[in-house]
Amino acid sequence: MINGDVLVLNRSWIAVNITTVKRAMILLFQGHACVVHPHDYTLYDFNSWCELSQQKEYFKEGKYIITPSMRILLPDVILLTIYNGFMLREVRLCRKNIFERDRCQCQYCGKVLPKHELTIDHVIPRSRGGGDTWENLVLACVHCNLKKGNLTPDEAQMSLLRRPIAPKWLPRLGIRIHKEQLSNWQKFVDFAYWHTDIAE
Repeated sequence: MINGDVLVLNRSWIAVNITTVKRAMILLFQGHACVVHPHDYTLYDFNSWCELSQQKEYFKEGKYIITPSMRILLPDVILLTIYNGFMLREVRLCRKNIFERDRCQCQYCGKVLPKHELTIDHVIPRSRGGGDTWENLVLACVHCNLKKGNLTPDEAQMSLLRRPIAPKWLPRLGIRIHKEQLSNWQKFVDFAYWHTDIAE
């Protein structure tokens, strides 16, 4: 199984997506993308990337796909050869993504707990007009949720650790990015767009 994620750049070298390694390799093989070398930014098509993957200095770096005849280094960043637009993405509001945004941490007492010990709390209770929005949903431990009850945080004298907001930019919220991969991607994405807490 091929695991991992690949940053996708459009023809203008602007980050537009994050895709799976499998999809990146398909795009590369079909000639729809080139691999961007992580150090000198040289572009490689499928054949030249396969050739580079065989050089001894790359044997100990990175992860590979092993085929019967060779091993191919998995790319960190690819550049699309045709597409030059943008993909505007909005992170879907769902239970899983709220857990990812709040990092399994009660937003009132700060305890990091297993998922089964956390609930989703409406900052402004539903009975008082609070909706199901990124700005009104937070994780809370059972104790804090019961203590807050049908009150607002001010009424319950319970401060939020951070103001809940919709996650920014990342097309796929919740992926865990290894530090070395993040450093390769940072070269192509303004650091202000990255929530550093996603790094392992």
